[in-house]
Amino acid sequence: MTADDVTASKELGHEAFGNPRPGGGRVAGEFPAPGTTTWGTFDDEHLVAKATARHDASFWHGREVATCGIAGVAVAAEHRGRGLLRGVLAEALAEHGQAVSTLFPTAPGIYRSLGYEVVGSLDHVDLPTAALASVRAPAGTTVRRATAADLPAVDAAYARWAVTRNGPLTRTAACFSAGGGERLAEVSGVTLAEDDDGVVGYAAWTRGPGYGPAARLDVDDLVTLTPDAARALWRVLGSFASVAGTVRLRTSGDHPARLVLPSSTWAAVERRPYMARVHPSALGSLTAGPDDDVALSLRVAGDPLGVLDGSWALEVRPGGSAVARVTDDDRLPTLTPQGLALAYAGTLPAVDLRAGGHLVGGDERTDAALDRLLRRRAPAVLDYF
Repeated sequence: MTADDVTASKELGHEAFGNPRPGGGRVAGEFPAPGTTTWGTFDDEHLVAKATARHDASFWHGREVATCGIAGVAVAAEHRGRGLLRGVLAEALAEHGQAVSTLFPTAPGIYRSLGYEVVGSLDHVDLPTAALASVRAPAGTTVRRATAADLPAVDAAYARWAVTRNGPLTRTAACFSAGGGERLAEVSGVTLAEDDDGVVGYAAWTRGPGYGPAARLDVDDLVTLTPDAARALWRVLGSFASVAGTVRLRTSGDHPARLVLPSSTWAAVERRPYMARVHPSALGSLTAGPDDDVALSLRVAGDPLGVLDGSWALEVRPGGSAVARVTDDDRLPTLTPQGLALAYAGTLPAVDLRAGGHLVGGDERTDAALDRLLRRRAPAVLDYF
């Protein structure tokens, strides 16, 4: 789709997501957005289905991996149930040719039928602000408000956190095009935690309306690289106790900063599942440890788009990894596309993949090799699209 399709795209977005209807205020050149491609299916020149592909990158197994993020998927009401989603997704995935594709589903079953599986989630949790105020003060870690000049250090702290997980976006692609001033204007404040090594954590927070027990402080980003950084930032957030009864934190899984809290209160209020579809070639991004010396062949079968199926030989040696397609062999340990996504993300061990019907064949030795190579980092994501 091109800039000429912006009105039709916004109309379909209004129908699917309740977005504002097009009113002429948007410049046509803004569509597609920077770093994205939007694909559409037309019936008699009427747009009836669309999907946007983000040219993105994310961290997996300690490396940056080119990633196709799928967003804005919509099908006109009268055309649902005709398989149109498969067509636009197949085009988006073929154009990008990227080893990993991810999305936030409104209906996981639809995307599961296309080879995606839930590998993690973006969560919102509520904490009583008063409990944060009682966190013990750290020694040697200070806090201050960030300015635009501090944003490179903020980005570096985020990257240090993200590279140790599976799935976080790098935030370096064209999709993240906002300048420093714009980024700071999107929140009420960004508080830095610093020690002798520099920035070791930060909290990006937004002050909600009103004050009192019902008021809220939203924390979009809390990155902590040390326990004292967590303590220092919790205390800053807790200082709002007299005017905001609740802190709502955006997180993914169980945040390590929770370990320094004196209270166990951690009330989940929203969970957005995160799905992935993984090409076997992504296994070449594995980071080899100094003691790794693994040769493993496996097979993928059951891809509804007919792209992932086949047999692959994986070698993980000190200093590097390599994967190559080999002659298909149904005697090899066989993963479904969903099983490959769950294994690659480190979401489930081999024993649970077998229990769920996503891994057959092989033996305890091959199961142990899969777990050893793929379950070194926990899945996490902090950006919604």
